[in-house]
Amino acid sequence: MNIGVPRFIIVGIGALFSIYHVVLGTIMLDIPESAVPVVVAMAIYLIATAISLVRWGPARMPIWMAAFNVAIVVALPLLVTSELDPDRPGGNGYATWYVAAVGTLMTITSTRRRQMFAWAGIAFLVVQTVVWDGPGALIALGVIGSASWVAISNVLSRSIAKASKDARRFAFAEREAADWQAAQEAHVFERQFRLGQTSSMALPMLRRIEQSGGDLTEEERLECLHLEGAIRDEIRGRKLLNNAVREQVMVARRRGAIVTLLDEGGMDTLAEPARERVLNQLAEALRGSAADKIIVRTANEGSDTAVTVVGLRSTSDVDGADALDDEDDEVDLWLEIPKS
Repeated sequence: MNIGVPRFIIVGIGALFSIYHVVLGTIMLDIPESAVPVVVAMAIYLIATAISLVRWGPARMPIWMAAFNVAIVVALPLLVTSELDPDRPGGNGYATWYVAAVGTLMTITSTRRRQMFAWAGIAFLVVQTVVWDGPGALIALGVIGSASWVAISNVLSRSIAKASKDARRFAFAEREAADWQAAQEAHVFERQFRLGQTSSMALPMLRRIEQSGGDLTEEERLECLHLEGAIRDEIRGRKLLNNAVREQVMVARRRGAIVTLLDEGGMDTLAEPARERVLNQLAEALRGSAADKIIVRTANEGSDTAVTVVGLRSTSDVDGADALDDEDDEVDLWLEIPKS
């Protein structure tokens, strides 16, 4: 949750502070020889301030806007001081409102991450003030104060930017840690589930091996091979398995077929009811097939097909595994089970 001052309040304070300088200058319009250049300076200053405070795009001020503000900063002192007398008895008072106005406009520019333009504007104000009224005017007119505002805004904006960057980095690290923890928990759950499945399948045969001292019959040795295939299915088949599929795969193996299950993640996003429907269709297809070699694999993640089933029947007279590798094998089963 982000807790802070609403932006419209900050903009409102900036606008009121900017208008305050103009109000002070308006009160002193009797001091300049002519009020027209001063009023023009007030108008262009208010326009520049309004454009700078109202943000249409990103937080960082566009270059054209920053350059426009610097141009206004150049125009303000020239317009106002052209109508003022630096040697006026008692000074010019608030008629030099433009100094604070320049500081405010450049502070806004610096806050919106255009510090170089802001310092360029302050540099012109310093040079113009020294030329117009001497070095002593830098303190008397408040030029040092305007430069201090820009310096403070520069430090604060950099600190806020760094804090924001650190916050984004910490948030990213937190998400990475949460994802890692979730992945580890998923691995642990998957490992425990697979171990439970393996134990339930292999435990009776392991007890038989223990009781017989490893002296098994040919049928029992063959059953061990079938159990090995079932355990391999739990590792490679993953979401291609439910009880119905396990049963039909074992039936196919016991009649001599070679069954390969490959889950490549194509059903990871499939909802549980849809997955059960697909697996039940797969079990029915295996039940009705007499193929010697059956390959079941998930389709690509973006495909409308969930599972592809290929069953091959050997037409060779050669017995055993060599027959299953014969190029003359014919397709006994070809099935694509859709996701929906």
